[in-house]
Amino acid sequence: MSSIDRSQSVGGTRTYEVRTYGCQMNVHDSERLAGLLEDAGYVRAPEGADAADVVVFNTCAVRENADNKLYGNLGHLAPKKAARPGMQIAVGGCLAQKDRDTIVKKAPWVDVVFGTHNIGKLPVLLERARVQEEAQVEIAESLEAFPSTLPTRRESAYAAWVSISVGCNNTCTFCIVPALRGKEKDRRPGDILAEIEALVAEGVSEITLLGQNVNAYGSDIGDREAFSKLLRACGKIEGLERVRFTSPHPRDFTDDVIAAMAETPNVMPQLHMPLQSGSDTVLKAMRRSYRQDRYLGIIEKVRAAIPHAAISTDIIVGFPGETDEDFEQTLHVVREARFAQAFTFQYSKRPGTPAAEMDGQIPKKVVQERYERLVALQEEISWEENKKQVGRTLELMVAEGEGRKDDSTHRLSGRAPDNRLVHFTKPDQEVRPGDVVTVEITYAAPHHLLAEGPVLDVRRTRAGDAWEKRNAEKAGKPAQPAGVLLGLPKIGVPEPLPVAASGCGCD
Repeated sequence: MSSIDRSQSVGGTRTYEVRTYGCQMNVHDSERLAGLLEDAGYVRAPEGADAADVVVFNTCAVRENADNKLYGNLGHLAPKKAARPGMQIAVGGCLAQKDRDTIVKKAPWVDVVFGTHNIGKLPVLLERARVQEEAQVEIAESLEAFPSTLPTRRESAYAAWVSISVGCNNTCTFCIVPALRGKEKDRRPGDILAEIEALVAEGVSEITLLGQNVNAYGSDIGDREAFSKLLRACGKIEGLERVRFTSPHPRDFTDDVIAAMAETPNVMPQLHMPLQSGSDTVLKAMRRSYRQDRYLGIIEKVRAAIPHAAISTDIIVGFPGETDEDFEQTLHVVREARFAQAFTFQYSKRPGTPAAEMDGQIPKKVVQERYERLVALQEEISWEENKKQVGRTLELMVAEGEGRKDDSTHRLSGRAPDNRLVHFTKPDQEVRPGDVVTVEITYAAPHHLLAEGPVLDVRRTRAGDAWEKRNAEKAGKPAQPAGVLLGLPKIGVPEPLPVAASGCGCD
């Protein structure tokens, strides 16, 4: 009996689990990893299973203590692997690209290490490790194939990520991602639109265009207006109800993009645009190619063109050399911009980045105090901005799994066009994730809205049909994952697009 035969499985089929850390890029890459494994004959491990036959870690090198978290999890799996001959562990993603052979030295029970450029090799590497009975470490230095050509197992039947580029040409001093993901490489517009059309044909009604620096799209193909043209082209796809994108860079945020957002009906009134700091001095030290006036000028133009736009951002507190005055400038921008939401981070050293070696590292106590002041200010603004929504009538796309208390409160949850989360009273008629309801907002909290009155209208959609079909298939095949596997062109995404932190924090 082979080692694989002796491993635990479902119905004789090898099971897998993918554990994801980091940004939207990693979430989307994990959908591809799941698609690759299922294409190779694996099935997703049932929920609550102690361990799968193959456990894949898709890692992030940007988050604080990323390596400690990885090695802690690998250590936890070591005794389980020892007790289960045939179990395999693979490590991929940004940390794998950075640490390479170090992972196998620190955790010799790992079977496969692969990088950000060759995720398509995972099934082959797993088989090679099994046959040769030794760890396989394969890190490509450049992209072998655009990831969107790989099989993808989407986690949502009605919402999808669509990657339009990979890599980044920026040199922000706090970010290691360009070194790990490589230079920006754009997809052909026709390939992107063909993928979106295929997704819509499967029932998807909301897509998010995804890139490390999404609005720089076109630099690789020599067209500075390529991104605005792509947004307008999305507006012509019948059945595509909502278009979003993340994350743009202020440097590349041009007037033609604002016009395309305002003039394309299915492009949602939402913008996530990282600020990082409000201080010109700190922005220069970060190598961010814009200044406070430029940033606030973009906000002003967006609000003039799209009055109800909800704008969110990312902010780093305590960057090396940040003075009290620098921090006050950040607070000034927050007050002026009135973000609907801000993802705030305390600066911490990232090995391999220029900022890690800079003078003027800020004491933890000072960073914490500034961070708490920023969070308190943003909470106050978020609440005030949400209160302005009370009395408005909004169309919500019904979400799956976004309201943790929905069962106890007898509510459902959905996302407004501007991506605000709304909990609403459950109507008498059936409402499925992906369907659209019309409600009146009655109450506002800092991070969500309530519609406590009766639902004004329910519109059943093809997206809701797709969700229903997926769940019916799942009920008939309990070992199968909940996603939807498409034929080429393939790509997918999460649930009702969460407001997410910036792409690896480097935007």
